[in-house]
Amino acid sequence: MDAPKLTYFDFAGGRAEPARLAFHLGGIAFEDHRFAPAEFAEVRKTTPLNQVPTLQIGGEQVTQSDAITRYAGKLAGLYPEDPVQALYCDEVMSALEDVTIRIGNTFGLAGDALKSAREALAADLLPRYLRWLDSRLEAHGGEYLADRRLTIADLKAFVLLGWLASGKLDHIPTDLVDTVAPKLAAYVARIAAIPAIAAWYEVRG
Repeated sequence: MDAPKLTYFDFAGGRAEPARLAFHLGGIAFEDHRFAPAEFAEVRKTTPLNQVPTLQIGGEQVTQSDAITRYAGKLAGLYPEDPVQALYCDEVMSALEDVTIRIGNTFGLAGDALKSAREALAADLLPRYLRWLDSRLEAHGGEYLADRRLTIADLKAFVLLGWLASGKLDHIPTDLVDTVAPKLAAYVARIAAIPAIAAWYEVRG
């Protein structure tokens, strides 16, 4: 069978990044197909639900980012085998997707409407989810979010937390994570320092 083809925007981060990292960490050969944002209008016409990422595998095109990430994680040994630990992993994945959706809902807004929507997120929803994530990290040993080892939950958290601190989200303070849940900032730095992850970004920026 041909290597799976993962299709997503040509930038670091976003919904495909945890799957990219999982494939890379597991040494799983895959085609990292990236396209410019300006091409999205045409690319989406070729996808099942007019959205990305998609994964082409076994002659089929699969959609839904968490399903793709979970598949990559299973191949790479980054998804728990124990049902309870898998539950913890999935809980984090779903919660982080909640946050991604809420932030995504603000795209397309402009001016005061964007400022108001983003400031509302920074005042309530984001701190609530960040404190919850910090509590889950502490409850599960303080190093990782499930299974006491690196899983796809950590990869998704790493990507999302980095996005919040990136300065790419207008009206979301870049120090929000540091201020609300400082242990998470140290957690992100620790994940970033994993040699295989550091090597990935050395090549791709």
